[in-house]
Amino acid sequence: MDEKQTNSKPELNKMKEIKVAKLTLNMGAGKNEDMLKKGLVLLKKLSPLVPVKTFTQKRIPGWGLRPGLAIGCKVTVRKNPEELLKRLLVAKENQLKGKCFDSQGNFSFGIPEYIDIEGLEYDPDLKIMGLEVAVTLERPGFRVKKKRYQPREIGNKHKITKEEATAFMKEKFGVEVI
Repeated sequence: MDEKQTNSKPELNKMKEIKVAKLTLNMGAGKNEDMLKKGLVLLKKLSPLVPVKTFTQKRIPGWGLRPGLAIGCKVTVRKNPEELLKRLLVAKENQLKGKCFDSQGNFSFGIPEYIDIEGLEYDPDLKIMGLEVAVTLERPGFRVKKKRYQPREIGNKHKITKEEATAFMKEKFGVEVI
């Protein structure tokens, strides 16, 4: 037998490596303008980016909603989302439920009180507020489905499964999936 076969470890395919593509922080305020302003302040404290308001698209008379009404705010972090994700996972005690993960390998969770987040202290102006966190996982080559000219589908072998996403979170962030 060759020395290469006996002593070498199997090489990992770099195209199969999973990474955190983006982290989206979201807060819903409904029709409450005061809560929307507080949400914008909180998201500004959490991320280095400026949060944006989200607006309704549909008219729902029962809820008093009309198109163009600001009902929430969000911010999407694409540069260095891992650092912020680690802080947010500490607020959840590094535990996520299995139902937080979808079939495409992405996951989301909620934080009921922002004071649980590492580095943030109670602000009497904000009171107690919560937020939602959505994490998008990708592999190299996922750009193919987003490009403007000749977009293509991602092959089934290259898509991220729920099991691969949970294994990635356990290995990279030490998350316990319940």
